[in-house]
Amino acid sequence: MNKGIWYGIGAYVLWGFFPIYWKFLHPVPALQVIGHRIGWSFILLAVYVLVTKQWQDFRSVAFKAKTIGIYSIAAVLLSFNWLIYVWGVNAGFIVETSLGYFINPLLSVLLGVIFLRERLRPLQWVPVGLAAAGVVYLTFVYGRPPWIALSLAFSFGFYGFVKKLSPLGSLYGLTLETGIVFPIALIYLVVVGVNGSGAFLKTGTLVDVFLLGAGVVTTIPLLMFASAAKQIPLTIVGLLQYIAPTLQFLIGVFVYKETFDLAHFIGFAIVWVALIIFAAESYFAKRAPLESIPELGEG
Repeated sequence: MNKGIWYGIGAYVLWGFFPIYWKFLHPVPALQVIGHRIGWSFILLAVYVLVTKQWQDFRSVAFKAKTIGIYSIAAVLLSFNWLIYVWGVNAGFIVETSLGYFINPLLSVLLGVIFLRERLRPLQWVPVGLAAAGVVYLTFVYGRPPWIALSLAFSFGFYGFVKKLSPLGSLYGLTLETGIVFPIALIYLVVVGVNGSGAFLKTGTLVDVFLLGAGVVTTIPLLMFASAAKQIPLTIVGLLQYIAPTLQFLIGVFVYKETFDLAHFIGFAIVWVALIIFAAESYFAKRAPLESIPELGEG
């Protein structure tokens, strides 16, 4: 197994254990957690870019009006996604947050059809339809639409859509995104600190350490993923992406004992079957052209 696959597995495993990390920040309002996550992430990313002597290159490609416009949209979507996720985890909805990332790949495919006029192969419509059926079923089970899962899926789906149109790589992209919203996060944290409602330096050393570490846990898996994406095929990346929501789901059910009865299982099972069909169809569709090429010496 090459180094790229290990980097990919490492990134998704770290993302999979995110619920445990954010649970340590349960006493802190989600908006403050996101403020610190944005702030410390930008500082660490900016330092990394400077230390690795990439600042001139970053500045030359990032400081353009069109690029800043695209990444401003991406920054808003990513900040919203982070906020909903942290709030969902600490409000006791880890299982539902995992659902959002299970259905995200299928939603991304649908967004490509709607906005980029991409065409689905006939069999690809089956998992898309099954996922929609699973969401409708879970709406009846929950007594409401699974809005946390849908918010995460749509915000990350549109984030991926915007990133598809953007010119920068993962490192430069996240540096610019966090840099765009950094002033807003900083002003907010200063305001809550001055008015006495800020948690930093007031809620205990452990909370302070985890707030400071929010930037580290954001940037490390990102850099691992960026390295993996350069070394392994996207098909493998696509399969590895299910590691994170699977771990999050297991943590929600077995560590934090969230409700997951037979009715919930049926709804999730519909989505899981959809993903299995989607992955299998994608795998065989990519192999077919290769298998149709005659070997040397044939014909």
